[in-house]
Amino acid sequence: LTTSLLIGCATSPTGRSQLLMMSNSEMQQMGEQSFNNLKKEMPIEHDAKINAYVRCVATAITNEVGGDWEVVVFKEPSANAFALPGRKIGVHTGLLNVAQNQDQLAAVLGHEVAHVLANHSNERVSQKTMVNQGLSISQAIINPQSELGQAGMGLLGVGAEYGIIMPFSRAHESEADIYGLDLMAKAGFNPEESVTLWVNMGKAGGEAPPEFMSTHPAHAARITDLQEQMPKALKLRSEAQAQGKYPQCN
Repeated sequence: LTTSLLIGCATSPTGRSQLLMMSNSEMQQMGEQSFNNLKKEMPIEHDAKINAYVRCVATAITNEVGGDWEVVVFKEPSANAFALPGRKIGVHTGLLNVAQNQDQLAAVLGHEVAHVLANHSNERVSQKTMVNQGLSISQAIINPQSELGQAGMGLLGVGAEYGIIMPFSRAHESEADIYGLDLMAKAGFNPEESVTLWVNMGKAGGEAPPEFMSTHPAHAARITDLQEQMPKALKLRSEAQAQGKYPQCN
């Protein structure tokens, strides 16, 4: 991998200016290699029913954005999920105890896919590169267990699995919430269940929230923001249903 010499300026889905130094192909390579590393490091769930359910929800979401996405369910107790550049989605089995139906799972996956579509990982890598030119992304991915490798993985949004947490910024989270809510609604899922999801997250965590929440804003603030976006999302869902989109993943 070689970092692009030209600095690219872009605009996020909410109109925010972005600094993007990595090309799409570089980010895709990083995502694919990182996902391959995760599949070697983490146990994979092979239960056919669980996989069919998760892939049904994921496919409904990704059909709205195009491309062939690889979906892997990891046998991990934490309530977590992630999406990576290169069209990769990972779901922990622990999330299925908190996301209690297809709509709630769609809320999580829509959010994570939104991070990828909004180039949030590229932004994080670019910002880190600007701050510390000593970070070699290629070396980080080649040796994921090293300190440098853990930093590189964290920039993609999967650092928690390696013992470090490098959360997306509040701006990134807010954008992923808005964009993700629209995605799940366009796929025909009930966007109102996104609010129930975060209520469940809060109940599941108590004083120690689930891992998924530990890198995200407080659920109360998130619920308020989601409710503000709900009228638009419900309209999108009505339009989706008019097109015959009725996900049946239960």
